[in-house]
Amino acid sequence: MTASQMQDTAASQDGEIQVVMIGLGDEKFALDAGLVREIIDPVPVTKVAGAKAFVPSVINVRGNVIPLADLRIRFGMPLTEDSPDTRIVVVEVSIDNEPVLVGVTADKVYEVTEISRGNVQQTPRVGMHWKPEFIRFITKWREEFVIVPNIDRIFS
Repeated sequence: MTASQMQDTAASQDGEIQVVMIGLGDEKFALDAGLVREIIDPVPVTKVAGAKAFVPSVINVRGNVIPLADLRIRFGMPLTEDSPDTRIVVVEVSIDNEPVLVGVTADKVYEVTEISRGNVQQTPRVGMHWKPEFIRFITKWREEFVIVPNIDRIFS
């Protein structure tokens, strides 16, 4: 069972999921708080030749080399310059059944909150500019739709 399947099972039992709300461009994403290890200010990056387009560099976090991903590239969103609100969210993903730390660039981190599975919407198959398999589900938060990404699938 993958980490996201275990989280889906746990979440469906109580109907609420604790998440870290982040912004990428005009979109709001809810990252499962169980995957988030820390949130840090931007740090210098080192480009990696031959790396995947959406994970073009690495960062040094307290002596650990961590790949830095830009989900905007993976989702086909326009790139933006860093702002004073830009943060790096360090998440733990499962790659080949091994836990791996990855930094994810966020234009803004809003808060840690709970979202309800009672408001879940099916991911539309048309009209979306990203692959539906990258999305666990869409739900409402403060009268806005937010995307809950499938982090394991995005990085696999």
